[in-house]
Amino acid sequence: MYKTDVCILGAGPGGAATALRLSYLGIPSILIDKSTFPRDKVCGDAISGKVTTLISRLDPAMMERFHDLGKQVDVWGIRFVAPNRKALDLPFTPNYVRQEKAAPGYVAKRLDFDQFLIDEVKRRSNITFLEGVEVREFTKVDNGFHLTDKDGMYQILCKLLIDGSGAHSPFSRRHAGLPVEPNHYAGALRAYYRGITQMPTDNFIELRFLKELTPGYFWIFPLPNGEANVGLGMRTDVMKRKKINLRETMEKVIEEHPDIAPRFQGAERIGRVEGYGLPLGSKKRTLSGENYMLVGDAAHLIDPLTGEGIGNAFYSGFIAAEQAEKCLQANNFSAAFLRDYDIRIQRVLGEEMRLTYQLQQMARFPWLVNGITNIIASNKKVIDYLSNMYTDFSLREQLVKPWFWVKMMMKK
Repeated sequence: MYKTDVCILGAGPGGAATALRLSYLGIPSILIDKSTFPRDKVCGDAISGKVTTLISRLDPAMMERFHDLGKQVDVWGIRFVAPNRKALDLPFTPNYVRQEKAAPGYVAKRLDFDQFLIDEVKRRSNITFLEGVEVREFTKVDNGFHLTDKDGMYQILCKLLIDGSGAHSPFSRRHAGLPVEPNHYAGALRAYYRGITQMPTDNFIELRFLKELTPGYFWIFPLPNGEANVGLGMRTDVMKRKKINLRETMEKVIEEHPDIAPRFQGAERIGRVEGYGLPLGSKKRTLSGENYMLVGDAAHLIDPLTGEGIGNAFYSGFIAAEQAEKCLQANNFSAAFLRDYDIRIQRVLGEEMRLTYQLQQMARFPWLVNGITNIIASNKKVIDYLSNMYTDFSLREQLVKPWFWVKMMMKK
């Protein structure tokens, strides 16, 4: 039997970030995961600047240890390719100069990045990490939750339960009431390849909006040792309506697309093609309740346009930890008190996801994506302006306003 103030389900980026932030606040916790580490997790593997900013803020020495991993590549921008095959390179910083240990983003296999986080967890004496323990029963009691694992060997009593156990979280579905909604959910496939040619300069991650996939996309993300994460994703309701088989579509793109197929001719696939689900943050939801909060994929916080989830999982973990500190100080774990968590999530992440959902809706129309790409690609001033949007949300808000594009067409 374990008794704790805070118990965290799931040791992926959301759960690990929660435990680490609590630890640095001086608050002990129990972190539980059904897997034993190292373990793989099907993902696009992109690590945004949100993650590195928060790690640096938490502990600069931790960021140094991340840089020393040697299992990640630094990423300096994004290559968008429109349905008309027009390419647009957008650096994350205008007129950037590539510097060691200063990249705005990274790509690392989840096998490696999640293990890095677990190693950081194990450095902290006030985090009790239980791996290979699958919690099956969640019983609400007067002072919190009583948890039991599937074998009945572990009993855990906590005042506050933080669920970061991923897209298929039983607690999120059954207790918190967050169902799978096809128009706010996406399916995706991922495979690793070695030897793809014509990779963009400076490890730009590559997003291709193919006509048959819009508003989804095909991606190629660079990895160390000449490898790449390759995949495609599409919203579930669109996939069903268009009767698209993702696996067949991915094979057809790699084998037949006039720009992509030649790059894969000498490439070798490493391992299997793996599928996974993406609960999108395209709808406002209640993410907390009496004695609990949801973080990361369990909270349906995946970016609706890009499918990126690590950054939002990490950020939500920090917010949950800081709310947990307030709960402990006030000895108040009520749904009303925890509502502040939802408010902050909406302010910090919700507005951004609302915007990217609007952009996803725009991406449904190939002619519109083609037109916008044509406007941008031939104008360096516009490219520089858009690059500034990576770190300036107020600028990004302009993307969904028609007058913004009128002004862009007038720029020279």
